[in-house]
Amino acid sequence: MGFSAVWISPVTLNLQQKTKDLESYHGYWQQDLYAVNSQFGTMKDLKDLSDALHKRDMYLMLDVVVGNMAFAGAPEKVDYSVFAPFNQQAFFHPYCPIPDAGDVLGVQKCWLGDTEVSLPDLRTEDPTVANMLYDWITSLVSNYSVDGIRIDSVANLSPDFLPGLNKAAGSYCLGEVHDGGVESACGFQRLLDGFLNFPIYYPLTRAFQNSSHTMSDLVDAIAAELDACKDVTLLGTFSENHDLPRFASFTSDLSLAQNILTFNILYEGIPVLYYGQEHNLDGSFNPVNREALWLKQYDTSAPLYQLTSTLNTLRTHAITSNDTYLDYIGRVIHHDEHTLAVRKGFDDNQIIMLLNNNGAESSAYETNLSGTGFREGKTVIEVISCKTMTAGKGGDLAVKIERGAPQVFYPVASLDGTSICKGEDQNGSGNRGSNSTKPSTSPELLKPLSTGLCMSVLLWIWIFLSQ
Repeated sequence: MGFSAVWISPVTLNLQQKTKDLESYHGYWQQDLYAVNSQFGTMKDLKDLSDALHKRDMYLMLDVVVGNMAFAGAPEKVDYSVFAPFNQQAFFHPYCPIPDAGDVLGVQKCWLGDTEVSLPDLRTEDPTVANMLYDWITSLVSNYSVDGIRIDSVANLSPDFLPGLNKAAGSYCLGEVHDGGVESACGFQRLLDGFLNFPIYYPLTRAFQNSSHTMSDLVDAIAAELDACKDVTLLGTFSENHDLPRFASFTSDLSLAQNILTFNILYEGIPVLYYGQEHNLDGSFNPVNREALWLKQYDTSAPLYQLTSTLNTLRTHAITSNDTYLDYIGRVIHHDEHTLAVRKGFDDNQIIMLLNNNGAESSAYETNLSGTGFREGKTVIEVISCKTMTAGKGGDLAVKIERGAPQVFYPVASLDGTSICKGEDQNGSGNRGSNSTKPSTSPELLKPLSTGLCMSVLLWIWIFLSQ
């Protein structure tokens, strides 16, 4: 599909018992930081995965839990000696249940979990505990040549602890900040490189569930985040994850799934796709939203798989063919109740995505896009349908929207060197080339990691794309 990194579940030794709720499989209930979860493989397997990815010019991102350990039993029954290296009760906060989100200090010091599985909360504000975690994350990154770290449940950690963790990792750190508030979420960028973009996720998934919702909340969130965040290019843009219902559980309309996926990949930041999203899996709350991908037999002809491949190919080409593409901060150039257009990229290398939430059964209609940056008379291609059109006065595009499909526009002349739409009949305007191929599924030359990340997903895993 053209992704360039793999983000996998926590690899540390997990709670081995089969718990009453049957949920000890996922890797987030760790007991030994320095041992590898045998259900996932061996230390050599992890090193082999890292080496194999790097040979393909791809990156490895690890999910880590730094705030707690796990015990199969009630809080008063915890045997602290089973934890490594935190084998004493003094390393942990006294038990208290997680309070309301408004009690910030309580959230940081109380315990997640329940009476079936306790999650003893580490005293990350304590220098001894913090330094033990810093030493561990440094060795983890070094031993397995890790390129990025995703940090679980950041709001439950001491804020003073986080900058040191980011420094000790020595790699890109993405925090899970399960907060839809723009101001509060953006505040975490003073502590870490980036965070998962929940302030965009919530209005995004509402907007594209059906046409009873408008684009206004999403547009407002985009504007607020650009104003409040330190660097939106380092945020993880997503529309599905392992803790939330899959998008297809809200609607079976494929055109809406195509629209939200297009936003996911082409909007500002680092695109993150959860495995199975390319097959339109429809599980709701966990564990059914963590369904087995192989049941879909890795169907590369699936519509969302093909769309993902096309969009990734385009985005990678825009990045690698022009050093300034990532410097342009994406902005909304058009919106009404049911349509949204966003531009990213300077003139002659700009990608314009036009999205709508009308659904596949909607009637065709026309809209006029201004602010595209195209010159009058410029030949532009819509890369999903491979149809060409000519920019009108002021670079405006007169666009017909049919069956609720998303559209993505790019200058034809700037596609040289790609396989996008080659051999296709571009609405009677001739072919770009004689080689009739589908969009390339191989990532092109990537920018160095120091300029950002290009990330993707496999099994249990999150997908990232290039930054």
